[in-house]
Amino acid sequence: MSMIIAGRFQLQDDVDRARSALVEAGFEADRISGFYLSQPGQHDMTPIGGDHVQSPGAKETPEGVVQGMATGGAVGVAVGAATSPLTGPIGPIVGGLVGGHIGSLFSFSKMKDRGEPEEGGENAVAPRTAGMLVAVALTDPALQERAVDLLRQLGAHHIERAQGTIVAGDWADFDPSSRPDVIA
Repeated sequence: MSMIIAGRFQLQDDVDRARSALVEAGFEADRISGFYLSQPGQHDMTPIGGDHVQSPGAKETPEGVVQGMATGGAVGVAVGAATSPLTGPIGPIVGGLVGGHIGSLFSFSKMKDRGEPEEGGENAVAPRTAGMLVAVALTDPALQERAVDLLRQLGAHHIERAQGTIVAGDWADFDPSSRPDVIA
């Protein structure tokens, strides 16, 4: 793995110009990668698509569903049993099912509200935004400042630093859902 410096550009022509300028500045062409980064949530990283199996803000929801169903179901069975002289033997069953369903709505209270602090900090840093990305793997970490300055002069924005591997122009281990280490 090596240090990678990457910057975002608006147009494909800007990406082509940046690649050429990096090569002219002495960076190896096969250690430069240019690609389009999709919107967050559209990276198809899970079997059903998307970036995460579960939204970070809803990670406590399954616990709320189980608690709500158990409590609601128990209350429903009790109410159904108490009304069994009127409803017959089906009262506790229907009461339990209805109570479990209504109790499962308790899971909404376990979801993170906007602005509420979260325990894991998954959303503490904004995800990468979509756009054209040019990345260069550095053979020497001392070249970082030179790469950043050149990308900045070429009009790159959201310049970031990462660790990874670029082989034959392909950033092989790039994780689009990782949090960027923005340096400029």
